[in-house]
Amino acid sequence: MPRLAVKVDVDTLRGYLEGVPRLLDLFKKHGIKASIFFSFGPDNSGKAIRRIFRPGFISKMLRTKAPSTYGLKTLLYGTLLPAPMIVPSRPEIVKRAADEGHDVGVHAWDHVYVQDCLAGISKKEYLELYSRAEKLFTELTGRSPASIAAPGWQLSHAVLEAEAGLGLSYASDVRGFCPFLPVFEGREYPVPQLPSTLPTMDEIYGLPGVDDVTLPECWLNGMTEEWNVVTVHAEMEGISKLMVLENFLNMAEALGTEFMTLAEYAKKAPLPRCEIKMGTLVGRAGTLAVQQPLGDRK
Repeated sequence: MPRLAVKVDVDTLRGYLEGVPRLLDLFKKHGIKASIFFSFGPDNSGKAIRRIFRPGFISKMLRTKAPSTYGLKTLLYGTLLPAPMIVPSRPEIVKRAADEGHDVGVHAWDHVYVQDCLAGISKKEYLELYSRAEKLFTELTGRSPASIAAPGWQLSHAVLEAEAGLGLSYASDVRGFCPFLPVFEGREYPVPQLPSTLPTMDEIYGLPGVDDVTLPECWLNGMTEEWNVVTVHAEMEGISKLMVLENFLNMAEALGTEFMTLAEYAKKAPLPRCEIKMGTLVGRAGTLAVQQPLGDRK
């Protein structure tokens, strides 16, 4: 019986206001608990234009029809339009997700800033940003966050050191193949990493042979690990591609898939030591944190 965790990243105001409620309705319909990571602070999506010179960024924007997927206003937030606050706009959405039993965690305070500028963010600054999200999270849920997921799977020693002191049950900062304890550039860290194992929709959508009809099967064919994790985005699967996601869930259920949250994985999965390397993936612009077996120097 395959195991699958559905991880939801919430990056933008539109994804939060429109996508998350639809996803919560879908998960309730199917009796699924997901792991949902919220960006809490300003939506600075317009500043992502800085990624334009990264290899693959423009082709990804064209393949995924970004203006219609994210909305024109979203693509202007933080530049020509002021950056609106995400969770404070309707805090009851986070509360609903928590009250309905989902595994709720922190994605970021300022998603675009952390993803694009991580190399220059110190441990102190990272903790200051995190504390803003933590405060709002605690006010809304009545508890401290137990999990975190890095924007864009970006990672540094500062982030790993900060996570080590936050009392987290797990982090999901990496792409890989199984839950593990991380080794980064020769240094070991204590917080378990639960990587995303399947490609995201925006990485493969529009590639030869991959469309609304065939994408669910692509995900199913990729569920070859003991612990499978698919990351979906509230802005994409929660809005225009909601039916594609539901088709995938229907097909996965028909195979007898056992749905689990990342929090449940963290309690049950073996945790070998593995390395984290900064690498590349097909369909993903720029570099990101990738799991490798310990000692693999490729």
